[in-house]
Amino acid sequence: MKTIRLLYPDCAGGGLSTYAFGARLLAHILPPNDRQPLIEVPAAPPDVLPLPVTDGIAGLEEVTAGIRRAAALIEDAAPDRIITIGGDCLVSLAPFDYLHGRFPDAGILWIDAHPDVSTAACGYPNAHAMVLGALLGGGEPALEALRRHPPFAPDHLLYAGLQGLHDYQKEFLDRRGAAYTVQTERFLPLDEIRAFASRFERLLVHLDIDVLDPAFFHSTYFANPALTGDGSGGGRMTMDELAALLACVSSAADIAGFTIAEYLPFDEERLHHLFAGLPLFTGP
Repeated sequence: MKTIRLLYPDCAGGGLSTYAFGARLLAHILPPNDRQPLIEVPAAPPDVLPLPVTDGIAGLEEVTAGIRRAAALIEDAAPDRIITIGGDCLVSLAPFDYLHGRFPDAGILWIDAHPDVSTAACGYPNAHAMVLGALLGGGEPALEALRRHPPFAPDHLLYAGLQGLHDYQKEFLDRRGAAYTVQTERFLPLDEIRAFASRFERLLVHLDIDVLDPAFFHSTYFANPALTGDGSGGGRMTMDELAALLACVSSAADIAGFTIAEYLPFDEERLHHLFAGLPLFTGP
């Protein structure tokens, strides 16, 4: 089985430079493994932000070009498993679509405070909120056009950590026939997650770091009070709860795809810029 690590430092889909910085830092945080080659997706550099809005999507050209590059690199590598190191949530589109072509019966566990099924018509221009809608079908047309394989069946999706929905997100999921449970008061029992994971020959796991409670883990979007996004709130999960969830899934399923997205180390990025401003570090 060939496993690759796909470093995809996309920030165009989320509109923050920290997405790119976080992806590169995350690549160093993950346990080293020389048997898993690291392949980097060329992405729009942070200094191009903010990007213009075209057809309701910020950085439409940069976003779609990045997805095409990711898909081409994956096809060329022909892996059996993909660990995707993001970047914003958009980074799951190309690897999950490829793996769905390899494993048509694959299920998706989407560990996220948000459903990621928006479209440009909803009024929020950042494409990272549109990725799962494109994978399910009936989502944002500009992203769905880049999908090379059939959409995922709605009963092949389970949300873990999902918080309150906007009306247009609820309408999409109801129309698509996707089951979901808002988990503001109580997370899904591990037995329910294990039963879902065990249904599939292969499982794809998308982990959005903002599922974690920003009061306890500060490298998330919602730990930065200056950011408002689309009005959604942050996650409520603790690190221990996330560890238990991932251990449960790992024991119950063959994980073919694992994305880590939306790691936003704001303090570390500020420290980087502090040192970058000193000639001692940047000069000869």
